[in-house]
Amino acid sequence: MQALTRHISPGWLLVAPFFLVVVAFYLGPLANILWLSVTDPEPGLGNYEELVTSDAMARILWTTFRTCAITTVFSVAIGYCLAYAMVHAHQKNQNIMLTLLLISFWISVLVRTFAWLMLLGHNGLVNNGMEAIGLIDRPVRFMRNELGVLIGMVHYMVPYAVLPLMANMQTLDPRVMAASRNLGANGVQTFRRIYLPLTIPGLVASSLLVFILSLGFYVTPAILGGGKVLMVAEYISVQLLVTLKWGTAAMLGTLMLIGVLGLLWVMSRFMQLSAVFGGGATR
Repeated sequence: MQALTRHISPGWLLVAPFFLVVVAFYLGPLANILWLSVTDPEPGLGNYEELVTSDAMARILWTTFRTCAITTVFSVAIGYCLAYAMVHAHQKNQNIMLTLLLISFWISVLVRTFAWLMLLGHNGLVNNGMEAIGLIDRPVRFMRNELGVLIGMVHYMVPYAVLPLMANMQTLDPRVMAASRNLGANGVQTFRRIYLPLTIPGLVASSLLVFILSLGFYVTPAILGGGKVLMVAEYISVQLLVTLKWGTAAMLGTLMLIGVLGLLWVMSRFMQLSAVFGGGATR
């Protein structure tokens, strides 16, 4: 026992029970999902074969990837503008903007989705407003299609795009940009040749974070898509609750887990993961 305490800090003995609880209640279910993916309905890789043999599976995966990619592009573009404005604003205005950004995290995704349902519906505020000013003569179909899903997802993901970009921009030395202007570069040239390249790690981290979180969207596609925009998370729910194909659901869950872990590893190459939430600096 004495030999053991010489190599292991006593602090680890205090956290050991909690660590065992995490292993039992977190890693245990994950291991069970991995096991189900290769044993249900029969042992083997039959569930994984569906990835290359099923046209329906290919459509769902492509819809998920396309929707997440488009969401990432628009969220990061809007988030970059917001982060740039926040970093260069006066300290008082910056605090106000940051507070408003953080407040958005407290609003449930279900509340946001139903708000968009009211705004973009057939007789919603957006359609009625555009008809009133003569922009359209018939309501635009925002709901029950990919457009409505993208609007809802982008709205939810913009704050997540802002955080890593802000963490990256706040580490930049303003003297570098000042030196560029002193050497004769105008604002556009300084931004394009100096500022933008220096923020590439933040752009990559922001894009990966938004893409990872978008992969697991369930409520927004289900409500705004009206069942016509089927993504992986909703398909997993169908397999579990309707068709009772637990093996297929476990296979898709395993696929998403591996994909997310891979993307997190790529993100860690560009930015410390703690910096995504303002806890560290870029590499």
